Amino acid sequence: MRPVDASRNSRILLGAIVILAISMRQATASASLSGYREPCTNEGEEVRISMPCFKCICKNGFVECEQESCPAVDDCYIYKKKGPDECCDKCIGCLYQGRHIDSGTEWTDPDDPCMHYKCVSGVVTRSEMKCYAPCSDPSPPRKGQCCPTCLGCRLNGQKVLGEATLSEDPCVKCTCSGHKLTCTKRSCPVLQCPLSKQIRTPGECCPRCNDRREEIHRGSPMCILGKAVHFPGKPYHGDQCSNCTCQNGTSVCEKSTCPILECALEDQQREPGECCPSCPMPAEFRSTCAAAGKVYQNNETWSLNACTSCECRAGEVRCANIQCPKKKCGPNETLLSVSGECCPRCVESPAVCTVFGDPHYKTFDGNFYSFQGSCKYQLTADCVGHTFSIRVTNDARLTKYSSWTKTVTLKLEGVKVNLGHRMRVKVNGTRVEPPYRLNQTLDIHRSADGTEVIVETALGVKLSWDGLNFIQVQVPTAYKGKLCGLCGNYNSIFRDDLFTRAGLNMTHNVWRFARSWAVGGPKACTRQRKKELAARHPQCKTKKLYPLCKPLRTAEVFGRCNSLLNPDNYFASCKFDMCECPHRQCYCDSMAAYAHECVRQGVQLPDWRTLTGCSRNASGLLPPAARAGGGPLLLLEPNAIDAGILQQQLPGGNSIRRHPKRLRRPKLIEQREQGQGLELDLPLHLTHDRKHHKLLHHPLYRKQQLQQQQQQKQQQNNIPLQPISGNRRTPPPLQR
Repeated sequence: MRPVDASRNSRILLGAIVILAISMRQATASASLSGYREPCTNEGEEVRISMPCFKCICKNGFVECEQESCPAVDDCYIYKKKGPDECCDKCIGCLYQGRHIDSGTEWTDPDDPCMHYKCVSGVVTRSEMKCYAPCSDPSPPRKGQCCPTCLGCRLNGQKVLGEATLSEDPCVKCTCSGHKLTCTKRSCPVLQCPLSKQIRTPGECCPRCNDRREEIHRGSPMCILGKAVHFPGKPYHGDQCSNCTCQNGTSVCEKSTCPILECALEDQQREPGECCPSCPMPAEFRSTCAAAGKVYQNNETWSLNACTSCECRAGEVRCANIQCPKKKCGPNETLLSVSGECCPRCVESPAVCTVFGDPHYKTFDGNFYSFQGSCKYQLTADCVGHTFSIRVTNDARLTKYSSWTKTVTLKLEGVKVNLGHRMRVKVNGTRVEPPYRLNQTLDIHRSADGTEVIVETALGVKLSWDGLNFIQVQVPTAYKGKLCGLCGNYNSIFRDDLFTRAGLNMTHNVWRFARSWAVGGPKACTRQRKKELAARHPQCKTKKLYPLCKPLRTAEVFGRCNSLLNPDNYFASCKFDMCECPHRQCYCDSMAAYAHECVRQGVQLPDWRTLTGCSRNASGLLPPAARAGGGPLLLLEPNAIDAGILQQQLPGGNSIRRHPKRLRRPKLIEQREQGQGLELDLPLHLTHDRKHHKLLHHPLYRKQQLQQQQQQKQQQNNIPLQPISGNRRTPPPLQR
């Protein structure tokens, strides 16, 4: 994939308005978007669109939109339908003392903070709050407050962090603020719907209307309450506890607040015609409580679960329930239930940086870019605490414009891990075989399918390497804002990932950004500086292999993931990789990276390697048949390849074909069990070239030349000579 075009950046990243091909469907109480989703690159940022009522962000390469939250209409009986330019249906409000008040609004009297008001769907309920002090020595209320406070936010043995209620009286709300607990009880608002349309959910304080009707435009200022219509000047009852009057089309009701009860719900009694329930008189004073087959002493507390705790008080079991607020998590967050905690919380997922193919990089913050440098670079490091660093070495492999990751080096305090070709692993310079564990610092093992080496550290840093060119680095959220390198700074901001070592933002100059993180000097580069500069502007002369990338957009292969994760960046990377591919299957690198990301998103994929022809042998690994019969494992160096017309026959009849652009002399391979050399049958037209090959000085070659010279002298002089022992046939050097 080529670096992102600047003009496209300005349209998508910095544009104030993104035009989406969507249409609006009007519904009775909701709106929705339809059409196709626009791709985006500013991962995690808000995207402005020209349509109201929707909030959009860039998530997984797509513009994800959802309707903005509307006010709750659960208590509404009569609602106002939204207009053409409005986003939500609304409950009808209240007209009180010359002011229009939205439904759901609560307020108190400035002169009397205990007098509470609430407007719900055309009805204003006025009531006096009751106070509850769960401690023995509460502090008096401050100016402007109604109720006293208790130091330390504990209620019946339960630690209150936000809001809690009493199980025997759900209308008592206790809130913690500044390590002080305040408990109040407010009366339920008078509802406009009839009693037959009201429902009460167990554990909730107040009933709700389970039916709604659209507002009827009334000519006169009448009030609708229940099944009756009321006019100004005549009082009426809203329920058993309230008296109401009609004022300017709004029912204004005075309601009594029931006292706070300390007996269990099943023991509470309501006399006929009474407004509030009451507790029966205790027969005698009790100093113990019985609950769930256990006996508790007075003032003893116990926990039922993470959300509920109880206390024995004067023989009565008093329990407190934590109320969990509704939470909405961000793009990179997951709502998780933490052991020992009542309410779930949004937990930020670990950040992941991915490198694959002809190197394409996806930073911790989701920035996608490509860089074909052929030197050693700092991939990422802790630039604050200096607890770890990861470096990569790129190899040009004799190409003009391309490069691939060759080795990965992880440095911790006192530990150095080198990951090389074919998943070779060294720890502090010593070759090790996974699984390998170093005290509590390091754990090295292979993935379940054996395709990757995984390095896990005690710091929480996790490194995956497939032995070819795929790298994935995962870091915990503790490193947020502390990292630097080619993987970005990990601060959840997409736009500032490409900062150089000197602190310059090079968003529009990827090469200058990446070269600033080079380490090791010119000796670490596999391409000369002039050729390195030429790689900034890669050229693709062949496009006939592009169809190999189409499975990224095929429903049979990645269809389950395409709707969740945009494949456009991976498709563009795939096409670029095929321009100068040394083994015709470079498209598999982009597919492997896309498959990894799909699995992280929780998508279960089919056997995509079989469907796309991306076997594990695509990049030069010998097939299992080459090792059949219990013979030794024959490995070729990645650069020891033939010239297209040259095939090396291996035991079992298998052969390996190599691309001519990776032409180098073959490495001599020995069969250890038989003690014999493996003969290479080379075409006769491949002549010696001292300029490019050093094989002429190999002892076996010189031995063969000496034998040939002796045979020539024997033919000339007809003198029988004894041939020099040895049965290895050394191949002549290859010509570039």
